[in-house]
Amino acid sequence: MIDHIEIGTAHMAACLRFYSRALAPLGYVQKVDGVAKGFGNDAALDLFLVEGEPSNLHLAFTAPDRATVDRIFAAARGARLTLDRPPGLAPHIHPDYYAGYLRDPDGRLIEFVCHKPETR
Repeated sequence: MIDHIEIGTAHMAACLRFYSRALAPLGYVQKVDGVAKGFGNDAALDLFLVEGEPSNLHLAFTAPDRATVDRIFAAARGARLTLDRPPGLAPHIHPDYYAGYLRDPDGRLIEFVCHKPETR
């Protein structure tokens, strides 16, 4: 089980704006403002940014439902964040895998995914 993720960035101010906007629909806010900048929600402190060499990794955040994935992507478009792939099903992973993808200021692939079937 993952407790938290720390990533390096060469673009701290831009990454803070990106993650503040992209994670807001999940209830995440910046909770730590020291050498490491930490993001979390009411339940956890999961993501830290530090100045340094950008890490090449793919982050996937769980969304509670498909509508939240859609809202994140729409909010990202409105905030002029870098869009990678619009929300959609990825049945090659599993039948209910629904995800949308962004790129952060360091070019990392940031995914928002729901594993649940669509609810009406």
